[in-house]
Amino acid sequence: MNITPGKLNTFLFLKLPSAWICGVRVKSIDRDNCTVSVKHRWINQNPFNSMFWAVQGMAAELTTGALVTGYIRNSGKKISMLVANNNASFTKKATGRITFVCNDGHLVADAIKKTIETGEGQTVWMKAVGTNKEGVVVSTFNFEWTVKVKH
Repeated sequence: MNITPGKLNTFLFLKLPSAWICGVRVKSIDRDNCTVSVKHRWINQNPFNSMFWAVQGMAAELTTGALVTGYIRNSGKKISMLVANNNASFTKKATGRITFVCNDGHLVADAIKKTIETGEGQTVWMKAVGTNKEGVVVSTFNFEWTVKVKH
């Protein structure tokens, strides 16, 4: 995969400054997994002294979207991508450093292959789980990505 954490973090700085300012950073990425981290700070907190849910959502979406982007780039085809649906659950107050991990790259590979073969749009649900430094799950996000070959 030709996408690196450095390239993704530069992209955040240039194209998604709100995520950059809030402290969202890609830590690692490979074919099947992406890890993104964000630390609870004044700039990204809610009135309850924990991380605002939308900041968690930015970090979680990036774990999934980076994998989709990587597979699209590796395909050599022009393929559109869009989040069609998402849902989330919050199980603990998000304080300190929260790390989101998505291990669903293999699902994207199948969807990209099918859209190239059939020319029809494909959807794939991907999960990103956020944990605190103790390893306790604070939130889980699911994103339904659509991919389709551009004509």
